[in-house]
Amino acid sequence: MAVVSQAARAAELIMFESVTCTWCEKFDAEVGVVYGNTSEARCAPLRRVDVHDPRPGDLTFIKGVLYTPTFVLVEDGREIGRLTGYPGEDFFWSLLGVELKKLKAQCNGS
Repeated sequence: MAVVSQAARAAELIMFESVTCTWCEKFDAEVGVVYGNTSEARCAPLRRVDVHDPRPGDLTFIKGVLYTPTFVLVEDGREIGRLTGYPGEDFFWSLLGVELKKLKAQCNGS
């Protein structure tokens, strides 16, 4: 019987970014500095992936990432939702809240 680790099944918010992405820098300044301390982060920790690097093996199922930043909410090895671009802090939190409600494990405070 195969054992699936809790980490492999947990939700994550994958941020596809680039060192040349101005909107990624804006996200970092407005949201990135506080994200780790939020209820959203407890539910879906932020994981950063450089869009130009080879895709990590556990994320090969994510297709069609063309723009940075692109945020992909994953759970149980599948895509749950996606936010393309960074529309500003207020819109980001609102749109992320909508996506988090799609998770199997409902998040407290989200």
